Amino acid sequence: MYNFPEMRADNARFWRVLRGLLVESGLPDTPEALTFERRPVPDRLEPELLFSQTCGYPLETVFKGQAIRLGAPVYAVPACDGPTHCAFFLVPVASPAQCLADLRGGVFLLNSPLSNSGMNLPRRALAEIAGGQPFFREVIETGGHPASLERLLRGEGDAASIDCVTYAFWKRHRPEAAARVRIIAETPPSPAIPFVTSIATPPPTFERLRDALRAITSEPRYAAVREGLMIAGIEDVPDDAYRKLLDYEREAAELGYPRLL
Repeated sequence: MYNFPEMRADNARFWRVLRGLLVESGLPDTPEALTFERRPVPDRLEPELLFSQTCGYPLETVFKGQAIRLGAPVYAVPACDGPTHCAFFLVPVASPAQCLADLRGGVFLLNSPLSNSGMNLPRRALAEIAGGQPFFREVIETGGHPASLERLLRGEGDAASIDCVTYAFWKRHRPEAAARVRIIAETPPSPAIPFVTSIATPPPTFERLRDALRAITSEPRYAAVREGLMIAGIEDVPDDAYRKLLDYEREAAELGYPRLL
């Protein structure tokens, strides 16, 4: 999920270590390299999927029953409290907006209608002030958080809701660009984006994956691997926590704001 081009080496190193642990545990046919070309929200999660990281909202909707959660990362970034995250409403530095209400009638940049941080969480936040009416003049779908950020900088929209972990990586790798936007509000919290495997993954393989992740996130020799991806640990998060994302959906509808518009 977090894959700016500048992060390719960090993600590849994480996978090399994880793959090595899996091979040592008895999975010799583990793929040698990660696939970076997949869309953040593909059409489905294939039965042969061994390892990925998938947004929590699609897991409860379009991907329901297609994956098993392996654990939720604890990110060492602002606005993450344990295995949680939220999204930031970002505007250009020169924007006159000071709070969410100031965005009414503007143009919103949406990464995906299936995104938790880009759609579901901001929808719940905006439902409190939308008054049961469309809030934005226009919503433009961009295809991803990085694309939303780029278009925000080009002046093609007034605001975007960006996952706080994505924002932290953006600040690390592109500080000059990040300095051109500011945060005006946060969304409600959400469980962190979990690591997953296919529902068809055999139980012994599932356990090997969990054990390998725990090793990476706990053993001192992997500290540099963790730091590259800002991961402080990994925790089990109960299913009820992710079902809360559907509560946000229901609550927004009850407030008369079922669609982010």
